[in-house]
Amino acid sequence: MEQRISIERMEQAVNIFGSFDENIRLIESEFHVAVTNREGELRVNGEAEDTMLAVKAIQALLTLSAKGEPLGEQQVRYVIGLARSGQEGRIGELTGDVICITAKGRPVKPKTIGQKRYCDSVQKNTVTIGVGPAGTGKTYLAVAEAVAAFRAKEINRIVLTRPAVEAGERLGFLPGDLQSKVDPYLRPLYDALFDMLGAETYNKYLERGNIEVAPLAYMRGRTLDDSFIILDEAQNTSREQMKMFLTRMGFGSKMVITGDITQIDLPPDKTSGLKEAIRVLKGVEGIGICELNDQDVVRHVMVQRIIKAYDDYYARSQRKREKSR
Repeated sequence: MEQRISIERMEQAVNIFGSFDENIRLIESEFHVAVTNREGELRVNGEAEDTMLAVKAIQALLTLSAKGEPLGEQQVRYVIGLARSGQEGRIGELTGDVICITAKGRPVKPKTIGQKRYCDSVQKNTVTIGVGPAGTGKTYLAVAEAVAAFRAKEINRIVLTRPAVEAGERLGFLPGDLQSKVDPYLRPLYDALFDMLGAETYNKYLERGNIEVAPLAYMRGRTLDDSFIILDEAQNTSREQMKMFLTRMGFGSKMVITGDITQIDLPPDKTSGLKEAIRVLKGVEGIGICELNDQDVVRHVMVQRIIKAYDDYYARSQRKREKSR
């Protein structure tokens, strides 16, 4: 079966095919089709169903290309996934939503529909809980939203915090004073802020008190007004810490809580404050709960494959346990 897609401008064809035709080769490989560019149109040949899916993916890529979006392996793989799940028509939702500009002039925007839903929730709700695996942009996009709100003078301060509990380590074993002990735990938050603001601007705001990066224990007994507060790695909070954090909110403030409930480093007998909060706060007005998945991973494709392999393994193990009962 052959289907044809009209191409209005040569630049579109160049963008769709990619450097050394890598984009179109990926589509050919994934859908088992052949794609050629002749006389101002793309011709797709293959089995009927494969051809139909490949055409849907190419049309979605054309939508992105027409909006000036650069097309690389990451975008092509994501569009292929959308075509397979029948969601390719939603690709237009991702065009044009720039959250903020980094210190190097790069626009930060949601790259997946899940990320778009997450960013919309942050803008709309007072509290947003973002749950998902590594690489889904939970922390980075939250920091981008915080910087955008700060630049727009919607808030006066950005507060970033994490529980100081990590895989098999405790603060007492680390060298140095308290600040140097907690810095490794807060490094991902520093990195995101440096990227958005640049080191010089970051240090200026830090000295003025407009930015605060501290372990969760420092939040006790405080009320945070006119602040954008981000709690990262929230799966490692106890139920008491989570309740303490949630009740720090003051007037004019916004909270984002991020975590991955598959990577809990708490002792087995302790309940994760994040898991409990998702159950307790579901349906509460002003609170948004967004679940991201492996399709929303925007790191190397191998991260996506690793997450899927672990999910499949745990699902198989769970089925075996249920059968053996």
